[in-house]
Amino acid sequence: MGKIKTALEIALERTESIKSDKATIEQFEAKQTGKRFASSFLESPEENAKLLEDAIKKASKELKTSLKEGMFEVLLSRISLPATKEDEKHLIAVGKGLHILIKDNHFHVMYRQLLDILSHYLEETAQYDEVIKRQYEPRLRQKEAELSKRYGQPVKLDPFQDPEFASFYKQNMESLKVNYQASVDQVRRKAMETFENAND
Repeated sequence: MGKIKTALEIALERTESIKSDKATIEQFEAKQTGKRFASSFLESPEENAKLLEDAIKKASKELKTSLKEGMFEVLLSRISLPATKEDEKHLIAVGKGLHILIKDNHFHVMYRQLLDILSHYLEETAQYDEVIKRQYEPRLRQKEAELSKRYGQPVKLDPFQDPEFASFYKQNMESLKVNYQASVDQVRRKAMETFENAND
């Protein structure tokens, strides 16, 4: 016959369950707080760097890891190929945030190299843009001439409204992105590995 639990044993089990639930909720809240701190930091890195550092210092030992994980998740999600010079500034801010969380010089050298690579990527993207449009221009002019003849009035085409050009442009830009995306992925992997090792 199975053992019958006493009222005291049942009460103790429930208390343990509530304690573990409370701890789980606190960890979750700490992580969310970390995400908010990181987002505020990225909006204004110069003013909020101290806030980020202080939040980590003041966090209790039990919640510090969850807080840092929240911060790290936000920062990591922002490491991507830039589309504009403005994105480049955000990537510099991400690097400053990661510097607060990850105390590893090898990683920070690698991140600085990535910033140089991505700066080069933006320059190359601008050059590619010009070359692709120049290469396609004769075909575009030919289409404009055909349409002008058909409609009996001058027709000016925006290259991006032409499906053939859009496909040609996308294909060439994607091949450029693939080369640089590998560098971004490598730094993201290194960031995760370094962060996890630091918080083991």
